[in-house]
Amino acid sequence: MKTIYGSIYKIRKMKGFSFVLLRTKREVVQCVASGEMELPPEESCVEITASVVAEKRSKSGYELHIKEIKVLSVPYEASPIVINQKIVDTSMENLMDYRPITLRNEKQRAIFKLQEGICRGFREFFYNNDFTEIHTPKIVKSGAEGGANIFSLNYFGQEAYLAQSPQFYKQMMVGVFERVFEIGPVFRAEKHDTSRHLNEYTSVDFEMGYINSIEEIMEMETAMLKYTLIYLSEQYKKEIELLNLTLPVIETIPAIPFRNAKQKVAEAYHRPVKDWEDFEPEEEKLLYELIYRETGSEFVFVTHYPSAKRPFYAMDRKENPKETESFDLLFRGLEITTGGQRIHNYQEQVAKMKMRNMNVKSFESYLMMHKHGMPPHGGLGLGLERFTSKLLGYENVRFATLFPRDIHRLVP
Repeated sequence: MKTIYGSIYKIRKMKGFSFVLLRTKREVVQCVASGEMELPPEESCVEITASVVAEKRSKSGYELHIKEIKVLSVPYEASPIVINQKIVDTSMENLMDYRPITLRNEKQRAIFKLQEGICRGFREFFYNNDFTEIHTPKIVKSGAEGGANIFSLNYFGQEAYLAQSPQFYKQMMVGVFERVFEIGPVFRAEKHDTSRHLNEYTSVDFEMGYINSIEEIMEMETAMLKYTLIYLSEQYKKEIELLNLTLPVIETIPAIPFRNAKQKVAEAYHRPVKDWEDFEPEEEKLLYELIYRETGSEFVFVTHYPSAKRPFYAMDRKENPKETESFDLLFRGLEITTGGQRIHNYQEQVAKMKMRNMNVKSFESYLMMHKHGMPPHGGLGLGLERFTSKLLGYENVRFATLFPRDIHRLVP
């Protein structure tokens, strides 16, 4: 005999008996109830006592023959959305409006179980490579990225902001631990209403010291992604099968300089270059198509972005100060990572800030690390929701976000 807890996901009445699908914490278990047994409504929380019977036709390889059902709670009213089909057949708005309910769908929740696996894979990789996990403030005195895309708040009479990234703090902690990482929320007050933008998202950040080039950072990210994809294939087979997912295989990730990438797309698709300082979303997609055809890789690094489009802490190239020692990683045509080498020399950092007409005094606490000695260092930030959405083949990042926050949505 076995005792199991869960929610009644679906009841299928047959002649003389009923199939009761029980949603447990990770899987849906098939149970069988006799025709005389009184069954509570779907979404009731129950404790079931049953005998275990082998059944090859069941996904789990067995089914439970119910002896007793103890009802722990019943729903107050019927669900406004049908959630126990293969997919939740409704609009994205309804999917998000009724998120506490729609996430109970077997495939919907598998998305976020898989996302858990991504984070577990990343963490395990970091620990194996001598990174220390840190937790940085999300209420800050100044923005790391600058600009207007920052949420302000009243902090006991002082002006404060929600952190756009852990950039300043993870750099500081390189001077403490040499290698650090954080997986946590970041906030961007961008008024974008697109399929790729959120105002709060989860950033996977790492920073490492004593580097010689951005290639070392790119190699570390390649190894991180490779490790995590293998980890998913071994530990999350249920979710991969349920979502009908084919994981990409990484051997190496090709890299192409920014200007060369722009020219490559322009020549291949007869598109005149309109902006030599940044990539348009359409250009990212077209570059991916070209690289995939040439190499079979679904990832591509774009390196040495113009200094004008990179933050003040990005190290400029010695060969060409108008370019930076930085990169983006594109996955299936979407930028999922921005990274690069940082300025570690105090005079160089102050000079670049002055060149940008920044108030150096406002960044005294940040510059403290430069003033008192920092190793050459660099790192990156990866958008967890963007990575998850492209891994699953979704065009809208909201499908891979537990409770999205965009310019329209503050609940649930």
